[in-house]
Amino acid sequence: MNSAPPPQMARVEEQLAALLEEGGWSVDVEPVGPQRYRPDLVAGRGPHRYAVELKAEPEGRPDRALALLSQAILQASRYAADLGMRPLAVVGVGNASPSLRRRFVDFQRDYAPDVAVGLVSEAGGSLFIGPGLDGLDREEPKARRSGRVAQPRKASNLFSDLNQWMLKVLLAPELPERLLHAPRGEYFSGSDLAQAAGVSPMSASRFLRRMQEEGFVDDSGGPLRLVRRGELFRRWQSAAMRSSPELRMSYLIPAAGPRQLHKLASRLEACIGLFEAADMLGVGHVSGAVPHVYVRRLSPPRGVEWPGVVPCAPGEPPQVIIKQSNAPESLFRGAIRAGDVLVADVLQVWLDVSAHPSRGAEQEQLLREGALADVLGERP
Repeated sequence: MNSAPPPQMARVEEQLAALLEEGGWSVDVEPVGPQRYRPDLVAGRGPHRYAVELKAEPEGRPDRALALLSQAILQASRYAADLGMRPLAVVGVGNASPSLRRRFVDFQRDYAPDVAVGLVSEAGGSLFIGPGLDGLDREEPKARRSGRVAQPRKASNLFSDLNQWMLKVLLAPELPERLLHAPRGEYFSGSDLAQAAGVSPMSASRFLRRMQEEGFVDDSGGPLRLVRRGELFRRWQSAAMRSSPELRMSYLIPAAGPRQLHKLASRLEACIGLFEAADMLGVGHVSGAVPHVYVRRLSPPRGVEWPGVVPCAPGEPPQVIIKQSNAPESLFRGAIRAGDVLVADVLQVWLDVSAHPSRGAEQEQLLREGALADVLGERP
């Protein structure tokens, strides 16, 4: 029972994704699983992971909004149980009156205290109840004197997880296959890009709209082409510098470090990154750096320990760092398979080493002047 037309659902989903991303959450708008049995979004930040079910009610009538909230709670709870996450039920409305906000608080407290809930309005207000969701509440903007409602802030994060993957797809024709795993072709529309990248048409349309607003894509009469690359890549680097949780580990058998590193990466859904990845791609420069292994979530599967490694003792330097990826879709979709392990693509290596505090600048400069010179526009 969702009375909202598809255009409003698309607007509400875009607004919710933008609000979460601005709050430091990673948002996956293409969750895995059959279409019928998957949430609308998956949102994660630190230890919190939510399966999000979204409904929309254009008028904001409390009876309809609460009925949709009930349905969203049931569906989010089912999806969350299947995925090992927490449920988050969200309803989007045109305007959220103080009375509706109070009724949402009362309903969650009385009937679903173990389920996180959210209320977002197209006017720009929001209310969230649940672990880790502090800071996402927004007061409902007051109507202007003309009687028109204040408009919400501009949309989504340009460098969200899937947006970074679509950037890689647009850049793939300029890179050899050994450095980036991605489709290679020319794209004339959002639907072309969506089909090639394996994302929804809405995600591709939203991405291209933001790119056009920022002046980073030229689509005048030909295939989509990235422009103003210096500014685009500077901002992409800045967005990628966001810290993420990590575990500092030691090898069980120190002398067998490289073999245990590959065992760790192959036995779990993991990807070798940074300097070790650069070496494996044949574009390395820095030697002796601590290897990094990226994972989607910083906890092994239930009942499984990290193979071949143990936590470092206090004060002991790490021999390998296991790091939770901030952009897992972009990382894992673009990764190169080397034997039985995944290796981060050259663009990912460039982004990640540029944020490394010690010798990252050396490796970043080598990539800028070498393998990525044409892509970054650095070739004289």
